[in-house]
Amino acid sequence: MEKAATKSSFKARDEVLLKDRFHEKNNNNNKSSHSSRKSSPPKENTKPQEFKLHTQERAVKRAMFNYAVTTKFYVMEIQKRQVEKLQKMIEEEEIRMLRKEMVPRAQLMPYFDKPFLPQKSSNNNNKRVGRESYSCLHMMSSKCLSCRTLMVN
Repeated sequence: MEKAATKSSFKARDEVLLKDRFHEKNNNNNKSSHSSRKSSPPKENTKPQEFKLHTQERAVKRAMFNYAVTTKFYVMEIQKRQVEKLQKMIEEEEIRMLRKEMVPRAQLMPYFDKPFLPQKSSNNNNKRVGRESYSCLHMMSSKCLSCRTLMVN
């Protein structure tokens, strides 16, 4: 029985020792935190600083910017209109000049009773080499209407 009593007494004694150690650690931590608080001077109440909103200044700057942008667009629009006006005047002048140049003039009526027959050139350089000379100038058609003969290419 003595063994059982000694085991339970050791357990109880160990529990008491653990509790004492735990309380000592907590007390030491609390003392150190209290001592740090006591060493620092108490904080004064802070007064809020007055602040200034810059909305009015920003509104004035924005109005100036908007005015500058609108005047810039207005000037660009005026310049664009002037360029278009100048271009239109140049085109109208060109049309007038073309109309003056393109005045229809009377031309001689062709002779229907004497058809135009081109003459052979007298230069030897203009002759075609390797082809037979044709008496008729209707080379593209397979039949010559004036000769009434079938041409062979």
